Amino acid sequence: MNFAFEPNPSPVPANERAARLVDPVFGRVHTDHMAILRYSQEKGWHDGKITARTTLTVDPATAVLHYAQEIFEGLKAYRMEDGTTALFRPLANAQRFRNSAQRMAMPELPDDLFLGSIEALVRADRDWIPTGPDGSLYLRPFMIASEAFLGVKPSADYLYMVLASSVGSYWKGGVKPVSLWVSHDYSRAAPGGTGAAKCGGNYATSLVAQAEAIRRGCDQVVFLDAAERRWIEELGGMNIFFVFDDGSVVTPPLTGTILPGITRDSIITLMRDQGLTVREELYGIDQWRADAESGRLVESFACGTAAVITPIGKVSGPDYAFQIGSGGMGQTTQRFLEQLGAIQRGRTADPHNWLHRVA
Repeated sequence: MNFAFEPNPSPVPANERAARLVDPVFGRVHTDHMAILRYSQEKGWHDGKITARTTLTVDPATAVLHYAQEIFEGLKAYRMEDGTTALFRPLANAQRFRNSAQRMAMPELPDDLFLGSIEALVRADRDWIPTGPDGSLYLRPFMIASEAFLGVKPSADYLYMVLASSVGSYWKGGVKPVSLWVSHDYSRAAPGGTGAAKCGGNYATSLVAQAEAIRRGCDQVVFLDAAERRWIEELGGMNIFFVFDDGSVVTPPLTGTILPGITRDSIITLMRDQGLTVREELYGIDQWRADAESGRLVESFACGTAAVITPIGKVSGPDYAFQIGSGGMGQTTQRFLEQLGAIQRGRTADPHNWLHRVA
């Protein structure tokens, strides 16, 4: 299926666009266009197009508003050294989008339509990619249940869309160590739940814990498992790694309660390429504290599409607090932040063919 192009009749003037791209706040600067595609049980996927970004008008009984049948993805388009544009591992996002759809009883979007919608939107709005060293175009594909009904069942109709947002560094002022609050009262996901799906409900349930973290003077929240409240799982929106003094690395295993992050997978691959021992295994909060205090644990970092890699400096709980290493950016964290960024922007070799050229 080709995505028909309907140019925005009133695009943002070039001089105003340039002003918005000087220091874009993450998620606040939107481009001229969006992708849209519809699904119905009668027609399947149909009416794909790139059109002017605008507001939605929905019936008050639209299923997503009542039963939260919704999934989304996040990936970036980068401007290469030669002036072309490339996506980073978009087929991995397409596959995860299908997996999320399956878990949420939604129709699976074929990979070619997922990729085609994103390619077409990037071609239309590539001038919105900031030219700064951290600039990229953040892409947000999402799908919602669009049938208007009040019965509890999977929707018969769906709306798939892709938004694009001009972004710089995720953190104001650049990458710096963050402080974490360990939530002992709230859980992000439980076995058999939707933890491995990228659906809005997972993030909604994290917000009260994130608000608590802010009240406690911390930047982010980190969740423990729902059953024992012992094992570290992930942050509200990022996976987590632990680096030890012998050079080995641990990250929590994908048991169904943790989102299988594409950045997470990329880091594991790069580390193993370079001979590091990476273990995907359970790691408890008591052990994290003991290892940090003994010096056995030298670094911790979080990772995800938006922030890429973020060092963790301090961890706090209801009756404890401890520092990770020196409290600053560790050598391993710095090394893989730079290496992954160089691959994403085409500044170094891409041994796994992760870059997908668009235009």
